[in-house]
This record gives sequence, structure tokens and C-alpha cells, in this order.
Amino acid sequence: MLRGILLSASLVLGLASPTGAAQITGLESPHSFVGDESGGDYFISNINGSPDARDNNGFVTKLDSTGKITNLKFIEGGVDDVLLHAPKGLALAGQILYVADLDQLKGFDKTTGKQLVTVSFPASSSLTDVAAAPNGSLYASDQSANSIYRVDIAANHRVTLLVHDDRLAGPTGVAVHPQTGHVIVVSWDKGKILEITPEGRLTELESNGFFTSRFQNLSGVDFDRWGNMYVSDLTKGKIWRITRDRRFQVIAEYLLSPADIGIDRMNNLILVPYHYAHAAEMNGLEAPSGGKGRDGRRTLADYGFTPPPPKSEPEGATKK
Repeated sequence: MLRGILLSASLVLGLASPTGAAQITGLESPHSFVGDESGGDYFISNINGSPDARDNNGFVTKLDSTGKITNLKFIEGGVDDVLLHAPKGLALAGQILYVADLDQLKGFDKTTGKQLVTVSFPASSSLTDVAAAPNGSLYASDQSANSIYRVDIAANHRVTLLVHDDRLAGPTGVAVHPQTGHVIVVSWDKGKILEITPEGRLTELESNGFFTSRFQNLSGVDFDRWGNMYVSDLTKGKIWRITRDRRFQVIAEYLLSPADIGIDRMNNLILVPYHYAHAAEMNGLEAPSGGKGRDGRRTLADYGFTPPPPKSEPEGATKK
């Protein structure tokens, strides 16, 4: 059953190259999947139990550039004085892998796994995701408090409240737009996509209408190198692409709980953790189609497939 689900996702997404795909099993409630563009390694957070429990049995898995697990429990709660309860969102900033864990943001050396930083938030916080910006800031979503925090790495990881607003409706995934630098947030409770400026001004980009219910429980968001946005709907089992000209495309469906997705922009790969399937997948993304119009038809070539040459007519065959 699981293998069929993962393979169907591969077929819908389309492979950029045979070497770009990998399926990862043996995980425990994986939540977030990110890649290190500078080193070629990948990391997956594993809640391993209740998402709210302080049970100190969460862990982070490390993979090589091909998607092969090199250390299932690279960082593990209860080992080497590490406290890691329910790790969710992940972000890489320089040498540090940041992990959102309930009411704390923890930083680990991405090579050794040694804990380097602990950043505390209000005790009632429920941090769900974290994203790194090129300007040296981190942005963390607090799902229970409808809040987004900014963390200034250079200022001893000083925490400030960027925005608190009920319109966030249970913010889960968070990403930084690669062109504008604005924070993009997806909503769990109402299936919204929102944008926040560095000054904290909040705008709803997309939301479900009275007659339409495109999204249900959005979990992850990220961008490819061309500025297309990808969002995952954990409950509906879909991954959407929103192109720069605001076209909505379902690129994968019938998935079993796609959680906080990531995009490897350098290698043009999508990284998908399957929360309830205890598995994950990395796969090639479709490249832009070369400026086709809104009504332009796509062909198999857009998805990396080359059709076989036409069969030659048998010698002496009569043409119709």
C-alpha cells in the first residue's frame, strides 16, 4: 500500500532525472524535510509520538546527496544531554541546523550534530516551522498563538514578535520569498496563504471562498528557483504549485499526509515527508515550459519524457 502511494506521487510529479528520485522509509512521524545546498546533505525531523508531548524522544535523520540515510538518529533526544521532544520545522543558516521544538528553537552543528543554541519562547508557544532569510533573520510560526516571531541571529538570537493576528488562523509552514524577502505563511485552520512584510504588515494572498474550498489544512510552503510557490495540504493529500502569474496547479494528489515540504532549488527537487506513512520522498520537479501562454498545451517533454522515434513503415507497405 505505502509503496503504491509513493510511486503514484512520483508519476504525477514527473522525474527530472532518474537519479533525482529517492524514497525514504523507517521514519517516525516525519514533519519537515530540508536540503543543505552547500553540502548536499538532507535532514528530516521526526516527531516520534505526540506532537505536543514533552517525551524527549524526537530525532533528526541525516541523508546523503542521493537520499540514502547516513544516520537515522543524527540528533536524538535523550542522547548527549540533548532535549528534543517533538521536532517539527527545520531551517539551515550557515553551519547551524535550526529545529522548532515546542516552545524552543534549537540550533545544532549540521556536521557533528552538537547542540550550539537554545532560544526560548513563551511557555505556551507551539512552534511549528522556521525559515531562514538571507539577511540573517529567522522566522518562526507559533500555531497556537497565531503569531510569527523574528529571531536576529547576529544579536545573540534576540526574539521579537513580528505579527500577532487571528487572520493567521493557525500558521504552520513558513518560507521567505526568494525575490521579495517577504515572509509567506500557510494556515492550518482555514487554508489560507498569507504574506508579511519585514515591518509586519499582513496581507491575505489566497483564501477559501464561499463557493470554493480549494485548501483544507495547509502544512508546508516553499519556492523553487524561478519563484513558483509550492504548498502541501496534509488532509486533502495534495501538493499545489502556484505559478508567478497566479495559476493554480495540482502537481500531486492522493498522497498520504504530505507535511512540511521543502524545495532543493539547486538540484530542482521537491522534498516530501509523509507524516502518517512514516516515510519521505525526494523527486525531480518540472522545469518551466519556456513561456507558454495560459492556454498553451503542455507535452510530455515538459515533464522530462522524450517520446520514442516513430516506427518506420515496412518495406513495400502501401500508404493510405
